[in-house]
Amino acid sequence: MAAAPKPLRRRWALLVVTLLAVVAAAVAQDYGDDDEEDEKKKPQYKAQEACNGVFLSYTFMERTKEYPHLKNATAQPYAFKATATVLNTMTEDLKAWQLFVGFQHKEILVSVGGAVLLDGSDFPANASGGVTFAGYPMADLLNSIETAGEMSLIESKIEITGTQFGVKDPGTPMPKTIKLTNPAGFRCPAPTRKGSVMYACCVKDRKFKAKKANSTRFQTRQKADLTFAYDVLQATTNNYQVQVTIDNWSPISRLDNWNLTWEWKRGEFIYSMKGAYTLLKEGPACIYSPAAGYYKDLDFTPVYNCEKRPVIVDLPPEREKDNAVGNVPYCCKNGTLLPPTMDPSKSRAMFQMQVFKMPPDLNRTALYPPQSWKISGKLNPQYTCGQPIRVSPQEFPDPTGLLSSTPAVASWQVACNITRPKKRASKCCVSFSAFYNDSVVPCNTCACGCGSDTATCDPDARAMLLPPEALLIPFENRTAKARAWAKIKHWRVPNPMPCGDSCGLSINWHVINNYKSGWSVRMTIFNWQDYTFKDWFAAVTMGDHYSGYENVYSFNGTRMDAPFNNTIFMQGLQGLTYLEPITNGKSSADPRVPGKQQSVISFKRKDAPNINIGKGEGFPKRVYFDGEECALPDRIPKVNSAHRRAGAPSLGQVAMAAALVMAVALLDSVRL
Repeated sequence: MAAAPKPLRRRWALLVVTLLAVVAAAVAQDYGDDDEEDEKKKPQYKAQEACNGVFLSYTFMERTKEYPHLKNATAQPYAFKATATVLNTMTEDLKAWQLFVGFQHKEILVSVGGAVLLDGSDFPANASGGVTFAGYPMADLLNSIETAGEMSLIESKIEITGTQFGVKDPGTPMPKTIKLTNPAGFRCPAPTRKGSVMYACCVKDRKFKAKKANSTRFQTRQKADLTFAYDVLQATTNNYQVQVTIDNWSPISRLDNWNLTWEWKRGEFIYSMKGAYTLLKEGPACIYSPAAGYYKDLDFTPVYNCEKRPVIVDLPPEREKDNAVGNVPYCCKNGTLLPPTMDPSKSRAMFQMQVFKMPPDLNRTALYPPQSWKISGKLNPQYTCGQPIRVSPQEFPDPTGLLSSTPAVASWQVACNITRPKKRASKCCVSFSAFYNDSVVPCNTCACGCGSDTATCDPDARAMLLPPEALLIPFENRTAKARAWAKIKHWRVPNPMPCGDSCGLSINWHVINNYKSGWSVRMTIFNWQDYTFKDWFAAVTMGDHYSGYENVYSFNGTRMDAPFNNTIFMQGLQGLTYLEPITNGKSSADPRVPGKQQSVISFKRKDAPNINIGKGEGFPKRVYFDGEECALPDRIPKVNSAHRRAGAPSLGQVAMAAALVMAVALLDSVRL
């Protein structure tokens, strides 16, 4: 059979190509139509289309029963999966988004994708009271106009896996609420719920007065109690040099022997450090890490640390001029950060690191700071830190003295704020006493935790009132005095006895007197630890009668300004800046003796004429030691009938009280 002419073959080929193109287009159109139809079927579709702000959604996906299988539905654990989304539908970028999900079924989060927990909690994380998610690695959501509607740039999806309790089938365990918590003035209505989907459209608050916006995409540096600066100084293909700066901005907080930790999210490791060091220097052990598999020709012997969560501490002062590990400004203070009101030069710490990266981040601009920053100290405040935010590059002055400055390659900031300690989680406590009652209200039971030995004591029993001399001995030696005092007073003795306060430091606030022209208190600080507090300080927040404050005699006392109104700041006088540790008694049979310092504080009635000392208005509202808020007693001393009949103390009583205070102070000075 003869072959078809060439023009006919070309027409056939053209026809086949055309048919294939039409079919492909039809298939693509079908797929596109299917995707669009799927979107339209979502319960939140219409609300999302109408939103001009930030659209939030939470979708419960599935759950399965976990072991153990229980008959009690409220105690039955379920493994669940859910997805949350944050979609920017505004005409401007959404920077450093933060999504709060109000979990309410005792949820425990096991893993999260597309975000991190704002407070840096480790997994598994207790989310029963709700948690806030922050974007990672995409902290900012761009706007649709400047990205041609690219969803991967304007929307973040959070994949949530965890455990929840107590909602039996066919119920759907949904959170109480979802909302945007950015400090940029957004108003979020109560979310709408349809089946297993919850959604809300948050809009800009017109009444919110925003600060002048930056001309760049970088965020404004935040104000906080403590901040970290993460400044990349040099960057190459596979590693970079970074400087970390810690600044303490709070006038009443400090850190001693600080421990800093974070989480590397992208396989990084610390090759070298100056100005600080890691508690575990595991160079040889790094050869078993994933990094060693990629850097096959690198000598890992000098490597500092390959941990995902390294623990970093400050160097001692004697290493400050060490060329190998020191010679970094503001380093090497043994982990001490004082308030700027005490010494600005000691309120900052700094160290430098060389960080190696892993694929796929092998280019100069692929720079990611670590996440989940946490810092703690010896007896110091508890900080909650946010996630790093990208800020404008920090500028450094020319090291040769010229007027020019050099910007960092990239800069991030981490802001941390002090949180009030939870119940039974303080590190110090306060006892109350007064001249008008011969019993002392001691620190609360388990004020600083119950410890491990609760088999012989009652952690829920109220602390027993004590005779004044019992405050001078450790808790384990007070039992006999407490029992004897209860017998004298005809009080019931609980069985078992209340547990101790477990605090390493306590403060007694004793109202000495109350006379016509004013009143006075004696504040005594007891150190029950084998630890010396150097450059200690305390702060006391009074009530409305703060205006009557006159003087502190054995401490250096000053009035504080806003935001710490009604607060007296106290520190040791020169030569008395050390609070000594506990020491042994004169013999092995004698109880140990705490280190202590005390002072009288006087108040004038002229400036606070309406104060009623007998009703307990002479006691503070808050007490701080070295920045840590101490646990206050759950009651105040009451005026007994004898003192109620006696009225105000005589001048002779006042003189005796003053003489007693001076005698105790003299004994303390002789001891020191």
